[in-house]
Amino acid sequence: MSSSPLALTLADLLLRPGFGSRRDPDRVFERIAADAGQAPGDEQFVDDFRSLLGWWAKAENLTPVGWQSAQAFVRRHLANRARVRRLIAEHPEIEREPIERPVFVVGLPRTATTVTHAVLSLSDEHRSPLLWELLAPDLELPPRQRRKAITTGRRMVQGTDLFAPRFRDIHAMVAEGPEECTFALPHALMPFSQARIPEYRDWHRERDFVPDYRYLKQVYQVLQYGRPCRRWVLKSPMHLENLDALRTVFPDATIVWCHRDPVTAVASFCSLIEHGMAVSSRPLDLTGIGATWLDLLSRAMTRGLAARAAIPAEQLVDAPYSWLGSDPVAGAPKLYSAVGARWTDAEAARLPGAVARPKGSRPHRYDLARYGLPRAQVESAFADYNALRAEVDRA
Repeated sequence: MSSSPLALTLADLLLRPGFGSRRDPDRVFERIAADAGQAPGDEQFVDDFRSLLGWWAKAENLTPVGWQSAQAFVRRHLANRARVRRLIAEHPEIEREPIERPVFVVGLPRTATTVTHAVLSLSDEHRSPLLWELLAPDLELPPRQRRKAITTGRRMVQGTDLFAPRFRDIHAMVAEGPEECTFALPHALMPFSQARIPEYRDWHRERDFVPDYRYLKQVYQVLQYGRPCRRWVLKSPMHLENLDALRTVFPDATIVWCHRDPVTAVASFCSLIEHGMAVSSRPLDLTGIGATWLDLLSRAMTRGLAARAAIPAEQLVDAPYSWLGSDPVAGAPKLYSAVGARWTDAEAARLPGAVARPKGSRPHRYDLARYGLPRAQVESAFADYNALRAEVDRA
């Protein structure tokens, strides 16, 4: 990669005086938790984030901006949890809001999950969470507070674009656009995209994710309360490893599984991680990125394939990359038909905007070898998945 953007270098210099606080993460956490508030009986949720911040503080090659990002991540999740639980305590009927037949877009990252989500979000009959809503889930806000919340989302996107200019070329974010559940799920894989945290990885492997998905449902019930009831269209590649937990909480969900050659997907995703991680960790260990994410993604796929066997055929849609990656005009109507939705002239008119690359973005180029991963190793790790892909292609 090229040298760090000047803005990132200056931010690290400005934040360096507070960098020493990572030597006492418990003290930092207590301040964050006090500011965020805590609902009675939520000690376990809070303690889990205490552990995460402690492990994150010890991460190798963490930068001052990286330490600030870790604190912001924990602060946001604690504050959102406290708000959601407070709102439910004040309005118990929120938990009776029906989240019926939601659509979840899953699959390895870089398999067109984002564009699939965007296309499904075109319908006025569908409801997708917007980035600014996921950053601070709440009831319908007065205009002034709504504008403030949207501005906060825009600033987050602007900060990403400023510190990691190439990130937008790979995965553009828009504050008022549909975004993935990862921002609301308490313990998805997002921290691993910012730092190497081996203790968290071990903890993550043993976690029961059903409580996380129950909380995710509450987030969407809060966002639905007092508003028109539409079919939720949701997305995250990280759902792949937790399909059992997802279906325990959302038993009538339709799963749209996006497919692409895993060699291409892993190479592309490692490039995404490299550009994002450069903000919070330096120097970067490119071989470490490759090894870490091949392990995480192949494990997620193994778990996903095991859970797939129990998904009723009528609730499972296989979406080849060619549907939207090669010929979206032909593929989008197929996608809508497969999930039982109406494809009309209105959606067709909006389609070009949903599949277009962001204005001014550059082509994304990547190389698997850059991350120390031989093609044969990736193909071996995803051998069972490649057999499934061959079946999907023949169907």
